[in-house]
Amino acid sequence: MIISASLPHGVRYHYRIHKHKLEQLCEKKYAELKKYIMTSFTNCPNKYFLEGPRSSILKFSVLKEKPPRIQHEVTLLARMGLDSNYYQDAHSNVQMFMLSYDQKTIAIETPIWLLPEEIEEYKTIFKEEKPLTGHIDIIRIENNKIWIWDYKPNAHREKYATTQTYFYALMLSKRSGIPLTEFMCGYFDDKNTYTFDPSKIILNEIIKNHELILQTTTHDAHIKT
Repeated sequence: MIISASLPHGVRYHYRIHKHKLEQLCEKKYAELKKYIMTSFTNCPNKYFLEGPRSSILKFSVLKEKPPRIQHEVTLLARMGLDSNYYQDAHSNVQMFMLSYDQKTIAIETPIWLLPEEIEEYKTIFKEEKPLTGHIDIIRIENNKIWIWDYKPNAHREKYATTQTYFYALMLSKRSGIPLTEFMCGYFDDKNTYTFDPSKIILNEIIKNHELILQTTTHDAHIKT
């Protein structure tokens, strides 16, 4: 059974869960995830999503290299979802197909947020005092891990999808109280899939890399002028 809510977060985000799969896959090991997903329908701080930074627009890298391309079933699921062509946009076709027919997908467009006081490095990374927010495309439970998936129509061209999905995992870890070691991240389209372990990423290394990017960008701009 699919339950849905329309969230007023600038534009309307259609948050949906598959209640039976959620209960079946999260009842024992991930009860806190189930609790968070269910309470988000009635206890989501909508104002956070209208003010602060979004994970989807972050333009710095959390990994030195792009994750390796792998073979994974989500690529086939994306292809089947696109072929269904029931909705007007690719994202909705892939997400709804997976939520409806994939036995491991439990939620789509899940709202998440991170408060500045929840990590020491927040202001250094984001130069911001308002909460970071986002919506997770797809949450799956596979191989006893919580998988954070983002559908990208041209996954092989993505530069910052790892950053986006890493912070999705970090935010959901903070919201649910589940350690980051229980998460995996990935992004995909109907041809390519890329995955990584978010628990291997060190925030201090992100800061160093972010500062390097900012310095390089500033230097390049100075040369052009």
